[in-house]
Amino acid sequence: FAGTLMTGSQHNDAFYTDENGRLRTTTNYSGGIQGGISNGEPISLRVAFKPTATIRKEQQTVNRQGEATLLAAKGRHDPCVLPRAVPMVEAMVALVLCDHLLRHQGQSGTLKF
Repeated sequence: FAGTLMTGSQHNDAFYTDENGRLRTTTNYSGGIQGGISNGEPISLRVAFKPTATIRKEQQTVNRQGEATLLAAKGRHDPCVLPRAVPMVEAMVALVLCDHLLRHQGQSGTLKF
């Protein structure tokens, strides 16, 4: 997430033509997508999740009357979402890419049934 600390001019992926005449970028800060369009570079992304709030450790809160109290979660609550997060993120990326492919094919008239 270092891009959040850069200025726009530092984060720009400058284009050039490589020795094979292929349009490339000198960097890939945008993860291969600029303005919602693939720029031809590998598409990469990073994902962050907030820590799980519902854990067995007692935590301070207030009740309906506004009085300080402790909350202790009961039941099965996983402190780590990572095992489920990876396939979920992969599936969402696949759905979004397929959605954009179908939208492009529909708009360009290349959609085949």
